[in-house]
Amino acid sequence: MGKRKHNSAVAMKEARANVAFAKLNNCPTSPRKMRLVADLVRGVEVNKALQILKFNTKEASSRLETLLLSAVANWQAKNEEARMEDSNLFVKEIQVDSARVLKRLRPAPQGRAHRIRKRSNHVTLVVGSKSEKE
Repeated sequence: MGKRKHNSAVAMKEARANVAFAKLNNCPTSPRKMRLVADLVRGVEVNKALQILKFNTKEASSRLETLLLSAVANWQAKNEEARMEDSNLFVKEIQVDSARVLKRLRPAPQGRAHRIRKRSNHVTLVVGSKSEKE
């Protein structure tokens, strides 16, 4: 393996040590509704994000709260020696993608049928510590 390739691999590994992620697949909420809640916590410190999600009335917020707690637990498993209070964890990246669409039929007037698309989404949440950003 070349020197340059090795150095970049080591740099990538160090960068990955300070971040942890969690994924939520096939969540039965439309991506548009989920993005409204995801935009509230993007770039926000973890404790503040948890408070925002806890007191938000949207259904998607409870699912994102669980996902955020999972990402924090993954970060803690990776960095056992570090304290969460000192590390200044924040929501580094949150991404909502469209998932499978269930197609259903709804009766319409005069014997017709309208197609109903029940959308779902995938959410990827990345938590990072502020100390490596500075």
